[in-house]
Amino acid sequence: MAQAAYIYDAIRTPRAKGKPNGALNEIKPVNLVTTLLDEMRQRHDLDTSRVDDLIMGCASPLAEQGSVLPKIALQKAGWSETVAGAQLNRFCASGLDTFNIAAAKIASGWEDLVCAGGYESMSRVPIDAGGGPMTEDPETVIKNGFVPQGIGADLIATLAGWTRDDVDELAIRSQQKAAAARDAGHFDRSVIPVKDENGFVVLERDDFIKPNTDMQTLASLTPSFEKMGKGGYDKIALMKYPDVEQIHHVHTPGNSSGIVDGASLVMLGNEQAGKDLGLTPRGRVVSVALTSTEPTIMLIGPGPASKKALAKAGLTMDDIDLVEINEAFASVVLRLQRDLDVPDEKLNVVGGAIALGHPLGATGGMLVSTMLDELERRNLKRALICMCVGGGMGIASIIERV
Repeated sequence: MAQAAYIYDAIRTPRAKGKPNGALNEIKPVNLVTTLLDEMRQRHDLDTSRVDDLIMGCASPLAEQGSVLPKIALQKAGWSETVAGAQLNRFCASGLDTFNIAAAKIASGWEDLVCAGGYESMSRVPIDAGGGPMTEDPETVIKNGFVPQGIGADLIATLAGWTRDDVDELAIRSQQKAAAARDAGHFDRSVIPVKDENGFVVLERDDFIKPNTDMQTLASLTPSFEKMGKGGYDKIALMKYPDVEQIHHVHTPGNSSGIVDGASLVMLGNEQAGKDLGLTPRGRVVSVALTSTEPTIMLIGPGPASKKALAKAGLTMDDIDLVEINEAFASVVLRLQRDLDVPDEKLNVVGGAIALGHPLGATGGMLVSTMLDELERRNLKRALICMCVGGGMGIASIIERV
């Protein structure tokens, strides 16, 4: 890298159920973002004219979430008119991709201070609202072997021989760890309460977690993708995997990522910008990576992306203290753990999206704040963050505590 890209702060909103009766449904997407912009400026007495760009991810950048919302949010929050803004969509990895791009901008020397992150109001702009050929064009779907992500997750479990009990047990661990971390205050440094237009707190802490989840409760849930699999998608997947006799549908709402609302914001910069503004770096970006894999199974990209990031940094898994993979589906986590031989004590140590929820474009930035907090709290050095992505892509970032 031409110069180090430092992480000066990483904050997020709480996550709330992404339905009309969810706590954050009354908050417009632009106001989720301005909540964090206001906090970042006030927390650091930030001269916003020194910020070059704000790049934010959104997986459904339309309607209330469209029209380059980050730039509009900057104006609404009263940041300097000189700060540019952009909106990025790389499916579920949008928020982590903005973080990686911001780091690359800093490392190149062309920009000095960049904010990244993402937002998703899934209660106001439903998942897949944007359509597109991957789901809406039968010719493209059949030609490329596209199937819903849940079918791919079930295929991963089938190929590995992971049972319903295996994925449900991982889900319970996620719920237990997330509940324990929230209740112990481990998220408090990063989580910024969301207020309504009258200044009343709407939500202060993550409310999607279900700490009383048990195996009996999970066993009562119906597989989410069995019906659509029988409707023809299983056949499409098995054309790519003819050695598989039958896909076993093991994923349910209880062992898959939750639909939630939320936003994240990370501030990165070079050393000089930090000195000029009196900012103390919390972390450094070590390496980033992006790749793509077979698009039918779709969700096995985190392993190859992580290996690529490790190779770029000249590191091995022995150099990594914590591993955070987005819990899109339980089998995705199990596959990454197997691919990288990650011990349980390093993996998703405060739970993940099965318990906390996955606000699509916002999640990547949230994972950065989670890992920064945990590296500091545990006095550890490096963390690997990775995510599966639609279309077979995978993304990874390695950060270290300063």
